[in-house]
Amino acid sequence: MEELEIIKKLKNGDEDTFRMVVQRYSRMVLNCSYKFLRNKESAEDLTQEVFLEVYESVKTFRADSKLSTWIYRIAVTKSLNHLKSMKRKKRFAVLVSIFGKDDSVKDIPLADSIAPDKELENKDRARILAWALDKLPDNQRVAFTLSKYDEMSYEEISSIMKTSISSVESLIHRAKTNLKKKLYNYYKKHL
Repeated sequence: MEELEIIKKLKNGDEDTFRMVVQRYSRMVLNCSYKFLRNKESAEDLTQEVFLEVYESVKTFRADSKLSTWIYRIAVTKSLNHLKSMKRKKRFAVLVSIFGKDDSVKDIPLADSIAPDKELENKDRARILAWALDKLPDNQRVAFTLSKYDEMSYEEISSIMKTSISSVESLIHRAKTNLKKKLYNYYKKHL
């Protein structure tokens, strides 16, 4: 089935087409979410949220990009929003622990790998790399992750991030530079 026909059927509420889209793209969305969240359960929950968003907002999709790019963009945006929410909760938990107001808030655990189907052999290095990636500004982390882990072209990344190709090149270059500094400082301190 052609992509324009799929989009048309989705816009008309065809449930079989929607199920086909979920089957086709759910692994891509799960892996994307996992790369940012590094928690399987959270990535699975977020995958459901992404497809709920697809279902609810497909009528406004203008088809100025590929369907997969649009879905990926939703997954990246939802993943980043989830991370921001988790960071706020973590900061709140620190404040609560200092002032002792609420013992029900729990620390947010850090995972120690990048993707479920591509686990790095050395979990310690993966944890350190994940730590360094988390320290990057969001736009650098997204561009770097899409380029290096998802092996997307600069053109695909620019479409997902809604920015120019030269901006993507710059973001990836700055991400590499910042990662080198952070990793150098980490290993210098811990070796």
